[in-house]
Amino acid sequence: MTSRAHIAMFSIAAHGHVNPSLEVIRELVARGHRVTYAIPPVFAEKVADTGAEVKPWNSTLPSPDDDPEAWGSTLLDNAEPFLDDAIQALPQLIEAYEGDEPDLVLHDIASYPARVLAHRWGVPAVSLSPAMVAWEGYEEEVAAPLWEEPKKTERGRAYYARFHAWLEENGITRHPDAFGGRPDRSIVLIPRALQPNADRVDETVYSFVGACQGDRAAEGGWERPAGAEKVVLVSLGSAFTKQPGFYRECVKAFGDLPGWHLVLSVGKHIDPAELGEVPANVEVRSWVPQLAILKQADLFVTHAGAGGSQEGLATATPMIAVPQAADQFGNAEMLQGLGVARYLPTEEATGEALREAALALVDDPEVARRLKEIRAESAQEGGTRRAADLIEAELPACQG
Repeated sequence: MTSRAHIAMFSIAAHGHVNPSLEVIRELVARGHRVTYAIPPVFAEKVADTGAEVKPWNSTLPSPDDDPEAWGSTLLDNAEPFLDDAIQALPQLIEAYEGDEPDLVLHDIASYPARVLAHRWGVPAVSLSPAMVAWEGYEEEVAAPLWEEPKKTERGRAYYARFHAWLEENGITRHPDAFGGRPDRSIVLIPRALQPNADRVDETVYSFVGACQGDRAAEGGWERPAGAEKVVLVSLGSAFTKQPGFYRECVKAFGDLPGWHLVLSVGKHIDPAELGEVPANVEVRSWVPQLAILKQADLFVTHAGAGGSQEGLATATPMIAVPQAADQFGNAEMLQGLGVARYLPTEEATGEALREAALALVDDPEVARRLKEIRAESAQEGGTRRAADLIEAELPACQG
């Protein structure tokens, strides 16, 4: 039995980054460890529910309730806020942990200060990745082409100069790309089936444990309406939900389909009135208990975020993937490649195309077979308990 340690977790205030970690944190607390969790106040209550001690800090990143347009549209628009936030967060976190340094640092992939702190404190750092990870050749195949143009601009050069300077001030000589993208150790909170080029991932660094979903009963339940032969859930996650045109196409696709019931989760940025009149078989919500619905659904129309993708796989629900940003395009391709989804770009996701894809997917026995097979494979990856075992294995020897 590993003796009680102080484990410090660091994340950013985003549902897709915090939620995947919560069951792992709950398990570490249940094993008797003291776990602190550094997170902006908007997630304090959710984190405290795991039994972890909250270490609040103030972030400059757009909050989960902000309009997604606050993130801008270019690669540098997306990258710069994370560096700005890290630089201003570090002094706050140094102060919060003064005299209370942990034995091990756990961190989300977007938490740059966590790795700096682990270096300063001389303790191991373990990344909890809620999304796909780098494979051997990733930099040459993906990152280099993506950054080629931005790196040539004055703004791009200034970004890298500032990142280098910040790392050097803190005694770190690694290049910012390696610092951000190549952890020393990582627990990957997705099924291996969702990882591109999984055969080229270094398994001495990255361990896939699959989804760590836990009991979501506190989110509430959902009742399948009487007479609903097929249920379809549409959700674009929590961030990129401002898509009234897309939701109208979903109503066109399923609103007059006999025997079908549509649950339309539209997020906080849409007024249901924007959708016009909706038929009786359409349920419009700003938020839904997603997992509870997926356990009963016949189809999931999803943005293919890492969380939604693996919930679709865990519940063996066929998917139509309509990606909006970031890693969602890659996830959509993976799901289609696995034979369990159709990838429809937003501009092609018309009522007719959605309906055609839906009818093909839900009646295909091969799709159902593949989903059952992937669910069984993923269950073997160990989930929350294995994640906690692997984290304990990284604790310094004096904790053993």
